[in-house]
Amino acid sequence: MSTWNVEYLKPTLLTPVPSDIAISRAQPPKDIEKVAGEIGIKQEELDLYGRKKAKVSLDILDRLSEVKNGKYVVVAGITPTPLGEGKSTTTIGLVQALGAHLHKKVFACVRQPSQGPTFGIKGGAAGGGYSQVIPMEEFNLHLTGDIHAITAANNLLAAAIDARMFHESTQATDALFNRLAPKNKKGVRPLSEIQLRRLDRLGIPRVDDAENLSEEQRVSFARLNIDPATITWNRVMDTNDRFLRKIEIGMGPNEKGHTRTTQFDITVASELMAILALTTSLADMQERIARIVIGSDKAGNPVTADDIGVTGALTVLMRDTVRPNLMQTLEGTPVFVHAGPFANIAHGQSSILADKVALKLAGPDGFVITEAGFGADIGMEKFFNIKCRYSGLQPSAVVLVATVRALKMHGGGPSVVAGAPLKHEYLDENIPLVEGGCDSNLRKQIENANKFGIPVVVCVNKFATDTDKELELVCSKAKEYGAFDAVVSEHWSQGGAGAVALANSLVNATTGHPKQFKFLYNLDLSLEDKIATIAKEIYGADGIELSDEAKQKLERYTRQGFSKLPICMAKTHLSLSSDPTKKGAPTGFTLPIRDVRASVGAGFIYPLVGEMTTMPGLNTRPCFYDITIDPVTEIIDGLF
Repeated sequence: MSTWNVEYLKPTLLTPVPSDIAISRAQPPKDIEKVAGEIGIKQEELDLYGRKKAKVSLDILDRLSEVKNGKYVVVAGITPTPLGEGKSTTTIGLVQALGAHLHKKVFACVRQPSQGPTFGIKGGAAGGGYSQVIPMEEFNLHLTGDIHAITAANNLLAAAIDARMFHESTQATDALFNRLAPKNKKGVRPLSEIQLRRLDRLGIPRVDDAENLSEEQRVSFARLNIDPATITWNRVMDTNDRFLRKIEIGMGPNEKGHTRTTQFDITVASELMAILALTTSLADMQERIARIVIGSDKAGNPVTADDIGVTGALTVLMRDTVRPNLMQTLEGTPVFVHAGPFANIAHGQSSILADKVALKLAGPDGFVITEAGFGADIGMEKFFNIKCRYSGLQPSAVVLVATVRALKMHGGGPSVVAGAPLKHEYLDENIPLVEGGCDSNLRKQIENANKFGIPVVVCVNKFATDTDKELELVCSKAKEYGAFDAVVSEHWSQGGAGAVALANSLVNATTGHPKQFKFLYNLDLSLEDKIATIAKEIYGADGIELSDEAKQKLERYTRQGFSKLPICMAKTHLSLSSDPTKKGAPTGFTLPIRDVRASVGAGFIYPLVGEMTTMPGLNTRPCFYDITIDPVTEIIDGLF
């Protein structure tokens, strides 16, 4: 077991609370080599990217294989307002409290943010106030290049798909075969390992010389016959650009009229990002990449990345991405920043590998705190049913973040609109609205968490306008509806000191007999039944309604052998229902399933409930107006 000897940082707390970047800049971080040494990471297990961040070797898992895991906690939230309720800030504040104030071994594991929101409307994602990851510029800009590696790998596959269709459509089979399996100087046509695997999938015996293949076998081997209408693999970039949501490619004269309509997604929406987050080793990642289904052939059979021939090349491009990125909090506790998949079309959590390494470093008496994107009905449900299923890790508790503001909205308050001033109902005491939100959304989300058999601690993230009566009501109602405990937390303004009560409550909740964790559904259920189970049990729907297209897709995926995969619902995060305007805990509704898609490499089926935007656009005044750098000092301003 690793020995920890952490020097905690003590930022100076100011009132009023300065901007996030001012707070980050005011607290000099430790060199990352020092952070690593304090928590038992050896020098040879560290790959430095400058002085404040580093990649960590997966060899730690072998070295500490006999060490029992620490306690594994997920931070989720009630259904949020469009402003967010502070899950990331709570995650960081909680680990600062557990580490710097209770002196527990504790790790935070968080997602790497996309640069799209950083330069768009949302800003960074390092937490906030006195509970954040530092340096925030390093956190929000490039980090160690994982997102860029995913962009390169994703776009290599996209280029290979269109190139393969072009060459198949412009060449006779003999010419195509001769180029795919050229003769060497000895007149032999050797096949690479990935080409031999294609023979395996076709049921053709392996050969040392492809010259020995029959004419029929040559046709099967050489022609993928991709149906362009079924292609689901898009190009990506890590920038918000609404004009790439629908494009036409192949317009140049050398493409000989082979055009097709497609689109760009933002990089974090790539299936490769979801694969990185769910992989358990480099070998596992390569196997998952091989299984990626990019579409179907004209006979309805799945076409994979392995069929295209790029599995090894994509794995090479993503080799370094499997190693978690080490940073630190404002108070000097360790943080892994690793992977950042979308929380709608993917599962929205940081990586399994980061969690596993952190659990070994923390040891049986330590804690690993990670975050699930969006509300508990989406992020927490996927954390349990997808991430924990693939990792084999047993969660210890849920921290459910709530705010008086969001509860007032769910209790019947006026709409909350990003960028618009809050109405007076949110600024003045209003007990009936708070009570209505507690009796609806808070109640339902606590019930949802309890379905998985582990304790729930409600964190009421305190805002300056909250009154004591409102806060006391939320805590009382939360415990009435089944929370193990409920506490008020002020970590945004006070750092770890403001979350000590939350930390103590979590320690109590995770002490004692192991919890009886259970999944919501069995993988042997049909895809339709698994979707209906989530809709009924988690969202409160009466049932589901499948469109004709969704029915066809479920039939296709079942026929292709993907029916045992878990479900990753792509639904609005602003309501338990499919309608973002319906707040509280709606009942008496049917959940419409517009379409169904498969991320076979990542390992889930994702039904689409309504339209999902996978390429954000820039608003009228994006964040980039405020971002600048001093060319002399190289100090960055404008990030938040």
